[in-house]
Amino acid sequence: MRAPWSVPRGRTLVRKLPPKEDRQRKRPPPRTPVSRRGSELREVQSLIKELSSPDVAAARLAALRLGSLKDPRPRAALEAVLTHPDAGLRLAAASALGGIGRSESRVPLETRLNDPNWHVRAQVAYSLSRIRDPRSTLVLKRTLAQDHSALVRNACALALGRIGDSRALPELERALDDESDRVRREAIIGIERCHDPKAAERVRRFLHDPARRVRIAATLVLGLRRDRESVPALLEFLSRADHWEKPALLVALGRIGTPESASALAHAADDAVRWVRVCALHGLAEMRAPETRGVARAKLVDPAWAVRGAAALALGRVGEAPDADVLVPLLKDSNAWVRRAAVYGLGQLLATGYASEIRAELADSDPEVQLAAIWAAGRLGDALATPRLIRSLEAARPPRGASLTPTLVEGDGAVRLVSDAEGRRFDALVEAIGFLAVRWNDPSAWRALDAARHRLTLAELDRPARLPAPLGPGEGPKTRRDLFERPGRDR
Repeated sequence: MRAPWSVPRGRTLVRKLPPKEDRQRKRPPPRTPVSRRGSELREVQSLIKELSSPDVAAARLAALRLGSLKDPRPRAALEAVLTHPDAGLRLAAASALGGIGRSESRVPLETRLNDPNWHVRAQVAYSLSRIRDPRSTLVLKRTLAQDHSALVRNACALALGRIGDSRALPELERALDDESDRVRREAIIGIERCHDPKAAERVRRFLHDPARRVRIAATLVLGLRRDRESVPALLEFLSRADHWEKPALLVALGRIGTPESASALAHAADDAVRWVRVCALHGLAEMRAPETRGVARAKLVDPAWAVRGAAALALGRVGEAPDADVLVPLLKDSNAWVRRAAVYGLGQLLATGYASEIRAELADSDPEVQLAAIWAAGRLGDALATPRLIRSLEAARPPRGASLTPTLVEGDGAVRLVSDAEGRRFDALVEAIGFLAVRWNDPSAWRALDAARHRLTLAELDRPARLPAPLGPGEGPKTRRDLFERPGRDR
């Protein structure tokens, strides 16, 4: 039987194209992506064989690659390599076990804290800091007190701080008087992480330490503690600090937030060094001082692009609705970071009168500006942007794996972090469409959110959300699941 769209012509059969609806119906379904589980298993097995290769350089690369995969299956093979005669291979195996991060590797690693090579001992301490098992506290305390290498003691102090066990406080306090400035710095940070109630009192004297890195660490700890009693000492330090120390001081004073701090930050906004001006603006925005609006508006025309961007962010946090008029010209700035900051500022000020300008930034050439425009359009409830955002979400690739994926660079054997730009875009689109769905109760927005959620696995839902918005600590969702389950979105 001929198809209804086949027309005979003489002895030949001329076949015309079927109607459009028939072509769509007969189109083959899209191919499902092939699972990479089998290829990953073969890669792991091949790398495990490489660990026993006589070529030590190849074995080192295999160990580093196994650590970047974070697969627990090669754990036993890596633990066996910890006793290899080559120190470089032992170091690579210790690094890989730390990257895998399983507490079962704690005991094999602890036994290598007496390795004859100080590089290996330091790497073992760093790996234990990544595992963060409190049972490692005692052996790390002993190594911190007895090891003759300053870098090993530095790694032990760092590990004790990351574990955060209060049993390490006596040894960390003794390390405050270590001859190495690196050890003193890590001891200061470790005391803060172990939640010592007297941390500010113990750390304040290190504002006069001869080493700059120790003075900066003490400044940051006092700022994290929001210790008001330390403000006079910090202001005195600010009067004699160089341009490397001033940024940490200004951030600390902004977190503490006293009136004396506000006047010092406003004065530092006119410093000759641009990064000092940037940190002064961030400090004023952090404490939401009354002086922030005037200082930020004046710095919107600063010749340094970093200062203009910091001023736009500060004005967005503490400004008022009329301040949107001075942010709009920054959307035409030649620097993408300034345009991005201006979009954030307009979104935080809820400048609905400039929704069309923000919508135009969705087509900006810089992807970071596009992310900011996505977030701002959702926050403003721009209904005209909803169809475009929904189409973008439907076409967005669901984030796979961690937001920062360790990748082995061929040739030099280095393991570096590669940002997942598609994951960040996916999170921003979900957040923006969530805002629009709640505000306008748009059925198409709800359907797009449901479809996006079903495209994620349970593990991907529980990964940290990476929103582009300039949110402070504790603000915003922590995981991707929170993006979908915010109040009003759990329909």
